[in-house]
Amino acid sequence: MSEKAMIRMRMSMHDAHYGGNLVDGAKMLNLFGDVATELLIRQDGDEGLFAAYESVEFLAPVYAGDYIEAVGEITKLGNSSRKMTFEARKVIVPRPDINESACDVLEEPIVVCRAVGTCVVPKNKQRNK
Repeated sequence: MSEKAMIRMRMSMHDAHYGGNLVDGAKMLNLFGDVATELLIRQDGDEGLFAAYESVEFLAPVYAGDYIEAVGEITKLGNSSRKMTFEARKVIVPRPDINESACDVLEEPIVVCRAVGTCVVPKNKQRNK
């Protein structure tokens, strides 16, 4: 059952929503939704639907220019429900103090968000039984 998925992307100025180029926390949930979709396709051959988040924790700020790695895993299978855990980590940060194009790969990723959620794939749409 331990199906896993990962997405990595750079946050752009378009993602910045607040002063200081701070990215809206909802962007992490958007990434988790994409990870969940991949997990459901791998598990059931269908995109399914996100039903609910059980918990969401925003743990560190994300800024335009940061590279975020979002990972997810199916932790429990029901008849049509799939419980999942998610984690978003900052893995690369810009270094404008050095120059406008400098970046550093973080030795230790910074966990910026964690969540637990449930998705549903109706029985009649499950193809990978």
